[in-house]
Amino acid sequence: MRTNTENENSDSQRTQPVSVVTGGAGFLGSHLVDYLMDKGHRVIAIDNLITGSVENIIHLAGNDNFKFIKQDVTQYIFLSEKVDYVWHFASPASPIDYMEFPIQTLKVGSLGTHKALGLALRNRARFLLTSTSEIYGDPLRHPQSEDYWGNVNPVGPRACYDEAKRFAEAMTMAYQREHGLDTRIVRIFNTYGPRMRLKDGRVVPAFISQALSGEPLTIYGDGSQTRSFCYCSDLIEGIYRLMMSEHNCPVNIGNPNELSILQFARVILELTGAQLELVYKDLPMDDPKQRRPDITLARNLLQWEPRVELREGLKKTIEWFAGRPLEELKG
Repeated sequence: MRTNTENENSDSQRTQPVSVVTGGAGFLGSHLVDYLMDKGHRVIAIDNLITGSVENIIHLAGNDNFKFIKQDVTQYIFLSEKVDYVWHFASPASPIDYMEFPIQTLKVGSLGTHKALGLALRNRARFLLTSTSEIYGDPLRHPQSEDYWGNVNPVGPRACYDEAKRFAEAMTMAYQREHGLDTRIVRIFNTYGPRMRLKDGRVVPAFISQALSGEPLTIYGDGSQTRSFCYCSDLIEGIYRLMMSEHNCPVNIGNPNELSILQFARVILELTGAQLELVYKDLPMDDPKQRRPDITLARNLLQWEPRVELREGLKKTIEWFAGRPLEELKG
């Protein structure tokens, strides 16, 4: 016979939202896991650990509201419990990673998205795809708004990532139209913060690790190409607001404050106190010349905009990187 306490516990478990986060041991995925748990969700993180790390979620070990499953999301995802939300974050996301794993990147964008959508459909769960500003390619429109279709080289070295995400968006919209699945698409612009991998090829960890280890900062091209950097906590809040909204078309989430790579290098040197040379190398093929989000839609629909100022976010990120072993910084 069940006691009143058991009944109350059972009711509590039924009303507690359950979220699945693919790529949940990655940089952004692990920050989302923390955010959701603070919001009272029970979270199931799925990651094959190709680019993710158990270190990012080890602090959740033993927490009854967290479960980790080591699995490639291109395989069938079987879960016995009811799921309310599926957040599809799984994918290599840095140039070094998707150059090393081009086929796996294409597979997670296609097969992985298909499997994650299937999980959402079986549960009639709400689904969110993390897409990317890379779907705009080397843009001919500036800043980039959601109605811009992009300028992407489909056979270039970056195509494995760009086209995987474009395909993932198309499949997500197909499930919405064909099956009536409740879907969301977020297009993420450059994001930074603690838990980034030191040698993942992106400019923030590259510059910080070089500055902390006393190496010259590497500038590709003449440094005039621009980026807009959003701190991870701002991004995760924007993504959460999108999932909980009623908008089912793509939304840009990022920081519209644009600066050149050369300006960014000087900010890193200023904040680290390093006096180092800048070394110039050839610009990689298809590297975007400009990147800045138009966040009008996010402001109007989600009442969201970034709050963490660049120097404030970089100080937190540098502090986290400074806690890494010197040998790791030098890689």
